[in-house]
Amino acid sequence: MGSNSDIPASYTDEELRAVTIGELREHNATIDLAEYDPDWPLLYEREAERIGSALGPKSLRIEHVGSTSVPGLAAKPIVDIVLVVADTRDEDAYVPPLEAAGYVLRIREPDWFEHRLFNGPDTRIGLHTFSDGCEEIERMVAFRDWLRTHDDDRALYLAAKRELAAREWRYVQNYADAKSAVVREIVARAYSA
Repeated sequence: MGSNSDIPASYTDEELRAVTIGELREHNATIDLAEYDPDWPLLYEREAERIGSALGPKSLRIEHVGSTSVPGLAAKPIVDIVLVVADTRDEDAYVPPLEAAGYVLRIREPDWFEHRLFNGPDTRIGLHTFSDGCEEIERMVAFRDWLRTHDDDRALYLAAKRELAAREWRYVQNYADAKSAVVREIVARAYSA
């Protein structure tokens, strides 16, 4: 299971079940990557507005991250969003308003930055929730910003994604975990620049 390091370690089936809220769905297939869709930033904006309205001042920061935030990059058509709240462990402060707006808490990872993941009410999103000051927020934003401005690393990441997506994965999380090495490599360049 992940520890407080830059990228979560690959999960065993038992560990994945332990952090999943509700049914753990097996994938047992390849990963479908969609070509970049210019509607992804619009979907992000709509969700950011909805999240901000639901949480008001409890929403400290909202960022579009992941492959859907990088023009020209193919991605699983799931818009990844970072939400920053004061303390993710204080679920009473932000989970009820998000649930009232239709978001569903799916992952609780106490050993990886106290990360919480919600799915959206009517759009395929991953709402990654972190506590204010968490280093993972800046890592995700730096990775996004670097890929937006460095064609060579964007191409490297895309090639890795396409190769891995062609394999069959029991869980989609296994595919995400398999990208860790190339993500670490690119983040290291972003931080050393």
